Amino acid sequence: MQLYNSLSHKKEDFIPRESGKVSMYTCGPTVYHYAHIGNLRSYIMEDILEKYLRFTGLDVTRVMNITDVGHLTSDGDTGDDKMLKGAKREKKTVMEIAKFYTDAFFADCKKLNIKTPDVVEPATSCIDDFIRVIEGLIEKGFAYEAGGNIYFDTSRLEKYYVFNDFKEEDLAVGVREGVEEDSNKRNKADFVLWFTKSKFDDQELKWDSPWGIGYPGWHIECSCISMKHLGEYLDIHCGGIDNAFPHHTNEIAQSEAYIGHKWCNYWFHVLHLNTNSGKMSKSTGEFLTVSLLEEKGYNPLVYRYFCLLSHYRKSLVFTWENLDNAVTSYNKLVEKLVPLVKDKSGETDSAEYDRLMKGFTDALDNDLNTSLAITAVYDVLKSKANAATKLALLAEFDKVLGIGLISAAEKLAESAESGAADIPQEVLDLIEQRKAARKEKNFALADELRDKIAALGYEVKETRQGTEINKI
Repeated sequence: MQLYNSLSHKKEDFIPRESGKVSMYTCGPTVYHYAHIGNLRSYIMEDILEKYLRFTGLDVTRVMNITDVGHLTSDGDTGDDKMLKGAKREKKTVMEIAKFYTDAFFADCKKLNIKTPDVVEPATSCIDDFIRVIEGLIEKGFAYEAGGNIYFDTSRLEKYYVFNDFKEEDLAVGVREGVEEDSNKRNKADFVLWFTKSKFDDQELKWDSPWGIGYPGWHIECSCISMKHLGEYLDIHCGGIDNAFPHHTNEIAQSEAYIGHKWCNYWFHVLHLNTNSGKMSKSTGEFLTVSLLEEKGYNPLVYRYFCLLSHYRKSLVFTWENLDNAVTSYNKLVEKLVPLVKDKSGETDSAEYDRLMKGFTDALDNDLNTSLAITAVYDVLKSKANAATKLALLAEFDKVLGIGLISAAEKLAESAESGAADIPQEVLDLIEQRKAARKEKNFALADELRDKIAALGYEVKETRQGTEINKI
C-alpha cells in the first residue's frame, strides 16, 4: 500500500515499524460544540484508512484524544479557551460541556459508521503525564519558564517547520490576523506547554504543578497521550490539514525533543470540506451538523458516501445540490442490488471474485483512492458474475467503505414485498410535490406537504433508500 506522507511530500510504501502491527493516532475533537460535517469528513477518511489496514490483515491499535481543556481560539497561544467559551455560552461547567459534546460526537460517529478507536483518552485524565514530560523538556533545555508560563524553545531545534518552509515574515507576531504578541516568548514560534494563574484567571479547570496552579497547553496532550498508549514510536498520525501547523508541527518538536529520536513515520492529512463561500467552520455561519442533515431528510450514510466520491487530499465542495446528486447515485446503487439480495443462489466464483477484488484493493492501495473503490463497486454490479459472487464481494467491500448497500437493498426489497405499493393516488401526488419542494430547498413547503400526507393516514420519511411511505 502506498500513502502520501505529508512529512516527505510524496507517496511512500506504507511499512509498519513492527511487522504485522500498526500504531495509529488520531487527533480527536475539542468538545465545546457539535462537530460540523467538515470535521467529520476527516474522521470518515481516517476510519476508512483504519478499516483498510485491518482489511489487509494488519493488527491496528488506534488511539484518539478528547480535548476537554487547553485548546485556545487562536493559534498564537492567546485568546479564549474553547472549552471555557462553550461553558460560558451554555451556562454550564466545563466538564458538563465536555461530557455532553463528547457523547454527541460519538453519536454522530455511530450514525456515520465510524468505528470508535481502541483507546479514547480525555486530556483531563493525563495531567500527571503532561507535567512529567514538561519537566523532562525543561531538564533537557528545550523549555523555559517566563511570566509564570512554560514555553517550548523552538530555537533549540535544527528544523522547526517540518511540513512546510514558511517565510519568517508570514509568522511575524502581531502581523498575521488573530495572532497577538506574547512578550514572554523568547522566539516568535515558541509555544506554551503549561499556563499558570498568571494568565486566564477565569479558567475553571486548574491543577497544581511544579510551576504553580494552572493547566496544560493544547499541543502537549497529543504527544503525551500517544506515548502513553503507543510508546515512543508511532507509525501513522492522522488529522485535518489545518492541524499540520501549528499543532502537528509542535507535537513533533516536543515529542522528538523529549524522546531523542524520530517519533512518527507517516503523517496523514485530510483536506477541508468547503462551501461555496470557503472553508466550513463553526464561526462562518455555515455550521452544518449530522443532526441538521437528518432534519432535512438526508441519511448520514449518504453523506459518508458523498465523502468517498472524492479523494481525501482534495478539497471537497459541499452544496445541497452536490449532496442530492450523491443521494441519487446511492439510491441507484441500492436499486441495482435488490435483484441480488432476492437471488442468493449459486456458489462463489473464486476466479471472478479474485479479479474483481483486485480492482478494489488496487484502488485503496493507491493512496486510499476511495472514488476508484466506488468505481470497483460499479464494476462488480456490471460484471457477469453470479449473485452469490457479487454479494460476497460487496459484503467484503463494505467492511471498509461502510455505506451499507446490502442492508439498504434488503430493506428496500422487504418494503416492496410488504404491500406498501397500495397507496392512494392523492397521497402519491402529494409525495411527488414534496420531493419537488425538497429539491428546490423549500423545506417549509415540504413540511406542510408531509403534514397533509399524515392527515391522510400515511407517514413519509427519507431513508438511505429514498422516500419511504408507511401507513400510520
